[in-house]
Amino acid sequence: MTGLLLGAGQAEAVPGDLRANVATAARLARRAADRGVRVLVLPEAFLTGYDASAFDGVLPTAERVAGPELDPLREAAAAGDLVVVVGTALQRADRRTLSSVVVRPGGEVSVPYDKQHVDHDELAWFTAGDAGCSITVDGVELGLSICYDGCFPEHARAASDDGALGYLSSAAYFPGGAHRRDLYYAARAVENSFYVVFSGLTGRCGGSSFIGGSAVHDPEGRPLERLGEEEGIAVGELDPGVVAATRERHRMHHDHRRSLGDRVRA
Repeated sequence: MTGLLLGAGQAEAVPGDLRANVATAARLARRAADRGVRVLVLPEAFLTGYDASAFDGVLPTAERVAGPELDPLREAAAAGDLVVVVGTALQRADRRTLSSVVVRPGGEVSVPYDKQHVDHDELAWFTAGDAGCSITVDGVELGLSICYDGCFPEHARAASDDGALGYLSSAAYFPGGAHRRDLYYAARAVENSFYVVFSGLTGRCGGSSFIGGSAVHDPEGRPLERLGEEEGIAVGELDPGVVAATRERHRMHHDHRRSLGDRVRA
């Protein structure tokens, strides 16, 4: 194995029950470790549940997320020597955000990224983040993304331009969204000639249903492994050599123009 094994996990989340969702995340982390996964991505708002009842309630703070309530997940990450990226709704000091929690095998927990593209229906609760973010695992840079972020080509492009070889997306898609979900994340992979990991919430969460579809896409946009709506983990290897070879063969990454100049109407 010359690359970095990536996993996209999915399961049901319980609205407002941090303890239950941490336990599920830890279970998925153990399953991922059994398959040799080094980086596991879990869905959007997974720790709180994606539901109005959770969003209307008391949300965890970054300090709480870094505390002992995440110990089961921290312990699973340590035992499996893997990094876990999982979504949560979060109470920042002056605002609420949809954020990415990063749990490292050494026990460190951080909340480095807030969703930059907040969906219209989410604006009643959440404020958009103002900065992109990448993490580095075993020398490989990986961009962070939350759901609607992945619908904007420039979001993935910013990560790619900054040196990312992969794009990690925590998401939650409703029934009827499968076509767009599969198109967006494959397109982000092709456009940037890098790997895309999509983790989708599945099953029921409060008053809503979600459709999973977690997958790992290679730099040509092909799914290396994809799930339906069942609980599980899709796994794929990120090979930096494949990224380099794909970028030489299909040169959109290199030939991207920063500006197309002024438009002319003829």
